[in-house]
Amino acid sequence: MTERRRPHPLQWLWYALGGRLPEAHRSWVLHDVTAKTWLWRHAARASVLLLPLMLVWLLLPGPLTLRLSLVLMAGLVGFFYSLVYAEESGENRLRKHGYPYGTGRRTRAAARDEAEREVKERYIARYRSPE
Repeated sequence: MTERRRPHPLQWLWYALGGRLPEAHRSWVLHDVTAKTWLWRHAARASVLLLPLMLVWLLLPGPLTLRLSLVLMAGLVGFFYSLVYAEESGENRLRKHGYPYGTGRRTRAAARDEAEREVKERYIARYRSPE
């Protein structure tokens, strides 16, 4: 297994904006899109795109309540659509870094199956063992 190398902050910002990281970070991208926290990571990347827009809308002229309402609605809609397409976005990130389409889904499914198998084994050992 190759060493997982984290990108530095500017590289991560480029990655969050949709850019491709250097080959040295390929295994980190797979981890980023398939870790237990992959949805939280996706939400953090989406925030990089949404927060500047929300800040601009907050600074528009007009009543504060209207601007806050606009920012809230835009944030809700933006995060909703981002999370709806999170899996597709992850697959596209992996494809951009040289992995075949479906790698993220298969990797997360394998990890989930392994975790479920371990839980089942612990359950059987605890509650179904002969006395």
